[in-house]
Amino acid sequence: MRSQGGYECVSARPSIGAFDPGHTGSRCEPDPLTFQTAKVNAYTRPVRACAPRAAQGFTLLEMLIVLAIIGLLVALVGPRLLERLDTSKVTTTETQIRMLRTSLDTLRLDIGRYPTTEEGLALLTNPPTDPDLRAHWRGPYLEDALPNDAWGHPFNYAYSAAGNPPFSLYSYGPEGKASSDGSKTGIGILPQR
Repeated sequence: MRSQGGYECVSARPSIGAFDPGHTGSRCEPDPLTFQTAKVNAYTRPVRACAPRAAQGFTLLEMLIVLAIIGLLVALVGPRLLERLDTSKVTTTETQIRMLRTSLDTLRLDIGRYPTTEEGLALLTNPPTDPDLRAHWRGPYLEDALPNDAWGHPFNYAYSAAGNPPFSLYSYGPEGKASSDGSKTGIGILPQR
């Protein structure tokens, strides 16, 4: 065996030339002393450069083990992330309701009353039709358009004239409607029963 360009090369053919008695050529193995590209010598035929074993890639078994580990991680962590997503949507909706309540309180200070159920939350962004109330309206009371809840459903508003506050402002959550069995009532300032 002889080092040729960073690899040990072995061949079934006898060597060519008097100065290369040990050269045997076609099977290549890495030479630990030098890692250079294969060179052509005047006394030998061109030698094929071989890649070291470490650069050959992964086996199917190694890939399956990695995929199994990733699958286990997704199975363990995935439900917790989805639970956090639902919790964050509830928190976002509660925050929006507090913001809308503050806007309704500011509106009441300006015009002297809360919007009726018919006027709804639109009174926060659109002036009232009554000219007396329009003179006191200092809106819009929201920076942007009227928001929907975190699930994309409009908020429910109803004026009751009783209670503290005298209105209900809530979201039904992901369903967007009341449950048929009455088990889920909503998120926010719920109607008094």
